[in-house]
Amino acid sequence: MGRREILKHTNIIKTTKEVAQVLFGSLDENLSVIEALNDSVGFTINEEGIVLVGEIDECKVATKLIEKLLELIAVGEVINRAKIRQVFDMLNSGQASEVLPLSTQAVAITARGKTIKAKTAGQMHYVNAINNNALTFGVGPAGTGKTFLAVAVASSMYKRKLVEKIILTRPAIEAGEKLGFLPGDMAQKVDPYLRPLFDALGEMLGIENYQRLIEKGVIEIAPLAYMRGRTLNRAFIILDEAQNTTTMQMKMFLTRMGEGSRVVVNGDISQVDLPMGVLSGLKHASDLLKNVEGIAVCNLTKRDVVRHELVARIVDEYEKLTHNI
Repeated sequence: MGRREILKHTNIIKTTKEVAQVLFGSLDENLSVIEALNDSVGFTINEEGIVLVGEIDECKVATKLIEKLLELIAVGEVINRAKIRQVFDMLNSGQASEVLPLSTQAVAITARGKTIKAKTAGQMHYVNAINNNALTFGVGPAGTGKTFLAVAVASSMYKRKLVEKIILTRPAIEAGEKLGFLPGDMAQKVDPYLRPLFDALGEMLGIENYQRLIEKGVIEIAPLAYMRGRTLNRAFIILDEAQNTTTMQMKMFLTRMGEGSRVVVNGDISQVDLPMGVLSGLKHASDLLKNVEGIAVCNLTKRDVVRHELVARIVDEYEKLTHNI
């Protein structure tokens, strides 16, 4: 019995040559990514638009990808290799309706006028959760934007006078040193631990403005231990690297929240530095409070990693290792 002949299907997505060339990229660098993701479909440009040739099911998948990318171009989005892979992943995971909002919903504006946007559906859910809840847990691996987006929302809320100050805190245990043995004043002591937050705030507010707000006490930096006994009103409080809190530290921190405050608790429960057998306060609290009204738990995954594409692969391999132990 001879081999079944595979019938080829042709589909034309109408657009101008100029737009098609923008999509395909300089020297067809974007096209090479599109072809790699749809390796059984051929892509060309003619007078009518972009021509796809391949098996009907594969053509349907490729057509959805091209149409979404053209929608992004229409709203001014820059199409590159990372963006193509991101849209492809979102389409495959049933998030087609969320592709366009990612490009139109601004999170904040930096001091240099750059618009900050969520780059994945998970990030958009996280930002919306922060805006709509008094307490948000952001749980996920490195590179998912937990810290940067929290700072972006904090700076935006401060500029809109929704909060009066920004408080940054973090358990300082990674280096194995006590704060009392580190040189300098309090800000200098915790600087190594809060550097990612400093960098993000500097970008959002501008370095000079950021330093001025530090001096005025509008931006406050303190190790977690210094939160005890305080009530924090009308503040945006970010607890970073919260996987390294104990359950009692987490309870102490969460009960500091005062009137009109917004709290974001971030961490990666796969990178706990607590002594063996000590339960992470982040894991405990996010499980315990996930169904409480006014509290959101956002679980970001490797799909939300927006650093170099290798970071997502590295996270994936470590997850496999963890599951096999």
